[in-house]
Amino acid sequence: MGLGSDEPVLHIALLHPEIGPNAGSIGRLCLGIGARLHLVHPLGFSTDEKAVRRAGLDYWARVDVVEHPDAANFWRWAEGRRLHLFSARATRPYTAIQAQPGDVLLFGRESVGLPPELLDSRPSWAIPIDDDIRSLNLANAVSVVAFQLLQQLQPQRFHDPGP
Repeated sequence: MGLGSDEPVLHIALLHPEIGPNAGSIGRLCLGIGARLHLVHPLGFSTDEKAVRRAGLDYWARVDVVEHPDAANFWRWAEGRRLHLFSARATRPYTAIQAQPGDVLLFGRESVGLPPELLDSRPSWAIPIDDDIRSLNLANAVSVVAFQLLQQLQPQRFHDPGP
């Protein structure tokens, strides 16, 4: 479902993710919607074949995933791309994003999110939730945002074909 021979509909980037099962769920989401997953090291888990097999991620070999050795490498890759940062501390709702093919969705670590200095330097988006909790699970947050943008980019996938 990508846009061309090499460009996916969306890029989903995880900056220093800590929890392997979250990355696995997000990888499954990427596979299901035609997105490319970017994992920015250091990671809090291993993506080697043995670890992936042990986690039951039998689909992982089919996920379009790029591992960036560090944040500097990721920022070089991201230069010139439309980048959307997500944070529970942001004030603008993610539903205000006007999606474009190839947009990059950047999410931070499960424990602390994206660094404050990064959020201070770039526009960021939030998923509005009640104050009873700090944030959504990372995999849930990525899913909420990805499907909202996918509906804008590929509306035909969301129409009821009827009886």
